[in-house]
Amino acid sequence: MTDAMTQNPAPAPAPETPADAPEKINWLAEVRSLAWMLLAVLAFHSAIAKPFYIPSISMMPNLLVGDRLVVSKFPYGWNWSSVSFHLLPRGTWRLFGGTPDYGDIVIVVPRNREEDLIKRVVARPGDRIAVRDGEIILNGKPVPRSIEPSVQLPEEPDLLCDGENCLSAFANYRVRLPSGRVVYELPAYRETMPNGASYVIIDHVRQTLDNMDEITVPAGHVFVMGDNRDHSADSRAELWENGLGGPVPLSDVGGRAEFTTFSLNGSESWNPLTWWGALRGDRAGRSLRPVHVPQEQR
Repeated sequence: MTDAMTQNPAPAPAPETPADAPEKINWLAEVRSLAWMLLAVLAFHSAIAKPFYIPSISMMPNLLVGDRLVVSKFPYGWNWSSVSFHLLPRGTWRLFGGTPDYGDIVIVVPRNREEDLIKRVVARPGDRIAVRDGEIILNGKPVPRSIEPSVQLPEEPDLLCDGENCLSAFANYRVRLPSGRVVYELPAYRETMPNGASYVIIDHVRQTLDNMDEITVPAGHVFVMGDNRDHSADSRAELWENGLGGPVPLSDVGGRAEFTTFSLNGSESWNPLTWWGALRGDRAGRSLRPVHVPQEQR
């Protein structure tokens, strides 16, 4: 007797997929992800903080051309100028608006152009301010001003000149140190505002902006000046002089400078290998908030 054996046929093999077959890219998803990332960056820069580059000498000695810093957007609320790249139309609206303190370094936008400038607040709404022989007269009283040791600024002609002949302007202050290093030793003074905010300024020559008749800062405005008093187009200068044409509306104040991140001296090129040698190592992480002098020491 034989046993009957039934064999099931073997299943057909699945078709092989080539190991090197390219994976399909979902371009729509990639573009969507990139768009969300860009929107997130824009929102952060507009509402929280953004990087800022110093292009001019108007805030020396506290800020040098080539300094990179962080500007916070929320201390005074938000307005049209808070939005990065000035994507919103100019307006007078403000959300959760606040007023800068004396001595704050702020970003302002001139009324006649969309260009971010960086200056220091020296008068607030309702203040009376005049300038006499370079000294600020605030509400009828001179702002205390004391002589400081000369500030030493490195000889970096490409950065110092900023479109003008700074080599001749600073020529009388050019010295060679015993180490062989060449610097400009410029006269410096310390101003102390009514709230105790104290900072160093440069004032080395008599010029037209050293005198200004008294004005009253309107409500919702601040009066700002550069720390390099002889090379700053600020609230003292007219619009046609590239100045701010008087007090600045708070709706044109886009944020407060907080601290430096790093600084390059201008000797760098497009090649990243040159950036290390151009670093100013002593300028990273500097606070840009003014020192506050206690009442009993003013």
